[in-house]
Amino acid sequence: MKLITIEKLSFCYGKLQILKELDATFMRGEFSVILGRNGSGKSSLFQILAGVQKDYHGCVKINGIERRAIKRQRASDVRIGFMSQFHQTTFPFSVFDVVMTGRASFTHFAPRAEDRQRVETVLKQFNLWVYKDRPYTQLSGGERQLVLLCRVMVQDPDIILLDEPTNHLDLHYQVKVLENLQRLTSEGKTIICIMHDPNLAFLYGERLFLMQNQQLRSLSQLSVLEIHQSLEEAYQVPLASVKHGDRNLIIPRITSNDF
Repeated sequence: MKLITIEKLSFCYGKLQILKELDATFMRGEFSVILGRNGSGKSSLFQILAGVQKDYHGCVKINGIERRAIKRQRASDVRIGFMSQFHQTTFPFSVFDVVMTGRASFTHFAPRAEDRQRVETVLKQFNLWVYKDRPYTQLSGGERQLVLLCRVMVQDPDIILLDEPTNHLDLHYQVKVLENLQRLTSEGKTIICIMHDPNLAFLYGERLFLMQNQQLRSLSQLSVLEIHQSLEEAYQVPLASVKHGDRNLIIPRITSNDF
């Protein structure tokens, strides 16, 4: 079932065209991944879907409601949670308190017992309860990403928007984050995730998109060869396909001239 429908979406930074009459559909309950080069417009689309950027042309409907009409403080049939690419804090708040900030729109200035219970439940789901009293600033990068994901989850969102959630993480935490996202989609959440690594997208994503030439193209109905060619064109790198179980992964194609 369609949950997000985008029609003729255009967006500019000044005179620089970023998105041009982009059309796309995201389905309810799926893990969708958006690939593309740096500067291709992925983060601009993320900001529009998250409601951060509203100066666009075209139509962006979420559950049939235009995105600009969905207010954070107003009750909605669909709750949207998002985690941006960059987050910094210099204050040693505890993990529990950082996650509790995700309940800010529910607490009316003072957390209630149900808010504290929600934080405890989510931290336990992500196996982070043992860190509840640890300062957030003392966590590793991977642990911080999981904590920030917990902060999104305590809002009990229907749609989760993530901008490069595996950025700067080692393989252990990349897998841990993506496995948790798969679990959330199995529970009915809709996830739209911007990623850099096509192979992680192939392994964990259900529906894949490629941002290129100011457009968003679905890769899900293409053949293996067509996907290969599309990624080579987008990333401007010669690629080779590698069979892995029932999936095809890609690696840079190295020739003797590269040495």
